[in-house]
Amino acid sequence: MKQFLVVFSLLILSLPAFSQEELVPRRQVLLETDSGNIRIELYNETPLHRDNFLKNVREGIYDGVLFHRVISNFMVQTGDTVSRHALPGQLLGASKEGEKIPAEIRFPEIFHKRGSLAAAREGDDVNPERKSSQHQFYIVWGRRLSDMMLDQVQDRLDNATNGQVKLTPELRQAYQRYGGTPHLDGQYTVFGQVVEGLEVVDRIQWMETDANNRPLVDVRIKKASIIE
Repeated sequence: MKQFLVVFSLLILSLPAFSQEELVPRRQVLLETDSGNIRIELYNETPLHRDNFLKNVREGIYDGVLFHRVISNFMVQTGDTVSRHALPGQLLGASKEGEKIPAEIRFPEIFHKRGSLAAAREGDDVNPERKSSQHQFYIVWGRRLSDMMLDQVQDRLDNATNGQVKLTPELRQAYQRYGGTPHLDGQYTVFGQVVEGLEVVDRIQWMETDANNRPLVDVRIKKASIIE
């Protein structure tokens, strides 16, 4: 019996190790917008952002808010609670919130490919720790980039991060094939991805906007819900 226990223990030790992130199923959220539905999957590798986002959804924070900042071939941004009752042309995006979320930047494993969900934040000049907004987030669209464009992005990243963020060959290939916003890599927390409804993001990102990048015709999240 003792020999059996020793062999069994050795067998357990020899099994491959799985991280807790790999063992826990990813949570999903449905954004019902007046342009169509967007289904989002949240990364377990960024638990602070995941849990904050789920809390916001449960509390109805996103119900009725606008996509208040939309830039074609770049991204669509939402989450400003003031936008729920905003007047036409009202400048949005600077509403006061509670505690910021500590950065959970997991580059290069998680990067700004098309369809990524990432947290908005204040600039480095007032937010050197790159903490995230409690409510506001954006969904990446971005362009497909050529080698020359990626070389230019790398120069921009070198300046912004003191050479700390490098695009690997695998990331360059992904950006060439699928598109995204690599100039944001290593500087903003990406914490999820669109798994259904990317065509809805495409429709929103092409909307006509004013000088502050707010759509001239309101685009609203009617309801956000956790998919059980």
